[in-house]
Amino acid sequence: MEQSELLRYVVSVMEKLGLRYLVTGSVVTIFFGEPRVTNDIDIVVALPAEKINAFREAFPEDEFYLSEAAIRGAVKASGQFNIIHPGSGLKVDVMIPRDTPFNRNRFARSIRVKPDGGFDASFASIEDVIIKKMESYHEGGSEKHLRDIAGVLRISGQRVDRDYMRNWAAKLGLIDIWRAVLNRAEQ
Repeated sequence: MEQSELLRYVVSVMEKLGLRYLVTGSVVTIFFGEPRVTNDIDIVVALPAEKINAFREAFPEDEFYLSEAAIRGAVKASGQFNIIHPGSGLKVDVMIPRDTPFNRNRFARSIRVKPDGGFDASFASIEDVIIKKMESYHEGGSEKHLRDIAGVLRISGQRVDRDYMRNWAAKLGLIDIWRAVLNRAEQ
């Protein structure tokens, strides 16, 4: 299974089950920025407890590894779990969002795109992905997040709502990182 096939499958499950979701992370920064290799798909899903069984059943055990206990724990604690496709080595990181103003805003700003031309998917807006990458950089310091952001700004920078970015960066305590990213993208 190729990554685009796994993305298509996961998106079809989300839509069949009527779940609110956002594809986010590197898949989105690659879509709007510079290509790079990634072995995982990041997806934010509003997964109510009553749909856990249907969700689990949508990923057959002979094709996927998915822990029901991990799903239940993530739903209860607004955490994360993985869907692994052992045959390809690909992984989906599924994040259950906390109910915050930023997360509500992220869902409201989602966009529909055709990631490979063959299907529609809900992607997080590029601004919201940049903000989450800045948060990840702030928490862990990985340079890959800054490289992803700089690549997006070089390729799709004219599409980025800088007022929105500045506003949320200030609210979330990320304004210094935002300024550094802008400086890096201009180099």
